[in-house]
Order: sequence, then C-alpha cells, then structure tokens
Amino acid sequence: QVQLVESGGALVQAGGSLRLSCAASGRTGSRYAMGWFRQAPGKEREFVAAINWSDDGQYYSDSVKGRFTISRDNAKNTVYLQMNSLTPEDTAVYYCAARPVVLAGISATQYDSWGQGTQVTVSS
Repeated sequence: QVQLVESGGALVQAGGSLRLSCAASGRTGSRYAMGWFRQAPGKEREFVAAINWSDDGQYYSDSVKGRFTISRDNAKNTVYLQMNSLTPEDTAVYYCAARPVVLAGISATQYDSWGQGTQVTVSS
C-alpha cells in the first residue's frame, strides 16, 4: 500500500474552480492506477474520476464529465483533479485512492489505499 494525502479542498462559490492534489508516498516504485471518489452527507461514496498508471486513459462519472479533469505527474507521485463549473451538488468530502495495477477502476472496492479526504463546499 501507499500513503495518500489530499489537499486543495475549500469553500467556493457556484461556477468557480478548484484543483485538488493527492500526494503519494511509501511504495511509489510500484505502478498504481489512481482514482477520486467523493461522499456527501447521508450519501454513499461515489466514483468521480480515475486515471491509468501511464496516463493513457482517464475515466469520469457522468455527473462530472466535461467539467472535471484528472491528471497525474508520476515524477512527483501526485495526481490532480481540476474541477470547473462547480455546483452545490459537488459539495462532498473528496477522497484519493490507489490500486497497485496499471489500469484504473471505477469501483471503490477495486482500490486498497485511501487518503483521509479533503472537504469541498460549493455555495449557491
């Protein structure tokens, strides 16, 4: 497993943008696919975006497609989530996750390392 630390969460107005970062440490010599998930109060954790190890594939939930962009810098062991055109429905705790394979997955059960989460709040 790797250790993951998210940052970048904040309070932002609707229509605004944020960029989340997730820094990995530990067994970063292995190849890890990465994902972002989120959980709003009273709701299940849901998939947001994922990216393959080699950055040759990115996957998005329908609710964020066209607004969010996932990217990674393997030299820095960091994955990013650029979030644009935010709405109050995007309010949630955002979690970074890693799985020790090259291909990303869209289910939380496919990931074995998780960060502590970062709060994103979008005001109307």
